[in-house]
Amino acid sequence: MNIFGIGLPEMVLILVVALLIFGPKKLPEIGSSLGKAIRGFQDATKDFENEFKREAKRIEEETAPTPVNLPDKNTSTVAEEKSSEGNG
Repeated sequence: MNIFGIGLPEMVLILVVALLIFGPKKLPEIGSSLGKAIRGFQDATKDFENEFKREAKRIEEETAPTPVNLPDKNTSTVAEEKSSEGNG
């Protein structure tokens, strides 16, 4: 188990020190507020990522080349039709 580069022994040491400093009554409150802070950070990160993707897609659509309608090879132009009528 490796969370944020901290292994299990380091995690246990941190919890023991926190228990000694804050006591058993304050530890659940601190854990709850820490969990809420991490959740808020994750939500903000997700919102930022979604906004970034929307903007990138919008810019990509704006800068995308518009398709050019070229005449088919099988269709003739008006000038070609007039010249063929006059020659025949």
